[in-house]
This record gives sequence, structure tokens and C-alpha cells, in this order.
Amino acid sequence: MPPTVIDIRSAEDSRDVVHRAVQALAEGQLIAIPTETVYGLAASACRADAVERLHEVKGRQKGQPMALAIKSAEEAADFVPVLSPLARRLARRCWPGPITLVVENAHHDGLIAQLPAEVRQAVAPNGTVGLRVPANAMAQDVLRMLTGPIVLTSANRSGQPEAVTAQEVVQYLDGDVALVLDDGPCRYGQASSVVRVHANSFEMLREGVVAEATIRRLAGVLVVIVCTGNTCRSPMAEILMRDCLAKTLGCRLEELEGRGVSVVSAGIAAAPGCPPATEAVHVMREQGLDLSRHEAQPVTEQLVRHADLVLAMTNSHLRSVVDRWPEVADRARLIMPNGNDVADPIGQTIGAYRHCATEILGGVKYHTEALCKEL
Repeated sequence: MPPTVIDIRSAEDSRDVVHRAVQALAEGQLIAIPTETVYGLAASACRADAVERLHEVKGRQKGQPMALAIKSAEEAADFVPVLSPLARRLARRCWPGPITLVVENAHHDGLIAQLPAEVRQAVAPNGTVGLRVPANAMAQDVLRMLTGPIVLTSANRSGQPEAVTAQEVVQYLDGDVALVLDDGPCRYGQASSVVRVHANSFEMLREGVVAEATIRRLAGVLVVIVCTGNTCRSPMAEILMRDCLAKTLGCRLEELEGRGVSVVSAGIAAAPGCPPATEAVHVMREQGLDLSRHEAQPVTEQLVRHADLVLAMTNSHLRSVVDRWPEVADRARLIMPNGNDVADPIGQTIGAYRHCATEILGGVKYHTEALCKEL
């Protein structure tokens, strides 16, 4: 029997389409869903019979794992409670997106342990599991509505090209799929990149949409330092921390990113492009550091989302960041380990700037030491 094909671009009520897809999955049927890479063949991870059928239709040998599609990067820790800092970093920066992360599945308290044994064998036969968060609105809506994750593989039989349109899905799978959600051609039209994450390193198992060089850049540690206007305190802290890190790691300032660490600064109320305070430039020059080319930038959601560590100059700055982006609370700190604020020297004498820089340097050294233990 040929599959039901729904063109979701012209559907009167997308919620009805989502409900039909969720019902089909809950009943143990196989459906084809669009993703940003290629069309995926999906089965509910709570239905062992559906996953067994998925294996048969795909024509894949047992022991070759299929990916587990989940709702979000935050949900990854529910399935794999002990994620390495690198895995958490890549999940936070790459998802939703065309990356499948293969991580250790050695923890018995995760939700994977609650899946049927046959399903666990399908997604984690070798002590690892591949997790994916598709960047497609319909796929995400289905995942949010469905109880449990989805076992996902490309919507073709082994050896066939990946399907990048709904018509190719029907051509490849014919009567072996119950429902096809047609969202037009996939955005990228090629498979996701598969990245195997170890404790603090990674390897490319398949280079798809995202190149290895991009993964390497995204894998680096990012420190974001925050003040008000991003013209004196946080720029001084940025260049001082970069200097401390370079000395500790035995490299030049311009080589830091290649060593896997970046430091940037931003302001809660920064006017983009403003130059640094003249006094801040002068004080940094006294320490052999060039701050003259700095340009102010505001704190943004992307900066905060990507940051591994957010350092705030004052308690007020810290509250402002955490109140606006609560998910960063466990990664945000005051720059001063004693909990004191670093007062704003703006409008004061050069001596006040020197005192401010000395204070900041103490905090920078503390956090640099802690950070280098993780690199």
C-alpha cells in the first residue's frame, strides 16, 4: 500500500499534521520526516517492534547503530547523564543542526536504560550512542509532542542515495513507510556530520554538512567577560586573560584559538563599535598589551549560549545576564573570586584605572589557572 504523503507547506493546520505523525509513531508505524540534511525514516524509540521493522526496511545489519533524535541539547543529559565538557559544548553550539554526536553510554541512570532492550541494541550496541537534534520545525514539533525520542536513519535502503525530497522517499521505500511529511527539498541535501566525542577530543566519523575545521573551531573553549559599556573594565580583562592564557600555554596571543581557547568581552549596555577608554589603552600599554583596536559590542544570546564561562565585573552584571539567560547560571561567575565588585573607573584618574587593572588581573589569574586544568 502506498504511503500517505502530506505536503506540510500547504497544510491548513500544521498541528493536525503533527498529531497524525505522532499517532502513527505511537502505533508503531514508520514515517518519513524532513530534516535540514536529508529525509529521515523514523520509528518511536519506545516501540521495539517498530525499531525492528525499521531495521528490516533499511536493510541494515544488526550491530550497526542508528541515531537517536531528541528534543534539545538540554535533553541530552537526561539520556547520557555523564557528558564530557566537550560533548556539552558541541551540543550547545551545534544543536539544533546537522551534527550527530556519538558519545559514551556507560551510565545506567540515563533514559536510554529505560528503552526496550531491542531498542538499546539498535542505538547503542557498542557502548556509545549517536544523538541528533534536527533543525527542522516539523521534526522538532513531532519530537516535542511524542512521548520519548525517535530512532532515526536516512529514508532509503542501504546502498541507495539519500532521499532529499519526499518524492525520492516514496520511490525508495514505496509501501514500507506509512506516512511521508513533504517539506520540499532538504536545505542542505547531504548527510549530517558524525562526530565521535571522547573525554576532551573528537574524531570525524563522517564529514557531512559541517567540515572538520568548523567542528574544531566550535570545540574550543570560549570565555565571555561582561561589564556595562565594554570600553574599559571588560576589555582590560579580556586582553589580560588572553595574555595569562598564552603565557600559561606557552604560545603567542594570536595562537590561542589554535590551542582551543578564545576570550571575548561585551557590555550589558554597550554601543557597538565604540573605542576603548583612552586611560584603559594607556594602562594596558604599560603592561606591553595593545588595546587600541578594541571595539565595543553588546552581550548577545549567541555569545552567552556559546560561552563555557561568563565572567561578570559586578553582582549587578551577573544578575542581569542570568536573569535574561537562566540557562547560563551554572557557567556564570564573578571575575573576583572573593565575590567583590570591580568598580567602574570611567571618568576617574589614570591611577584609578591602574588600580582597576590590578584588581582584574588577580581575578584573571584565578580563572586562568582553573581553566587551564580543563584544557
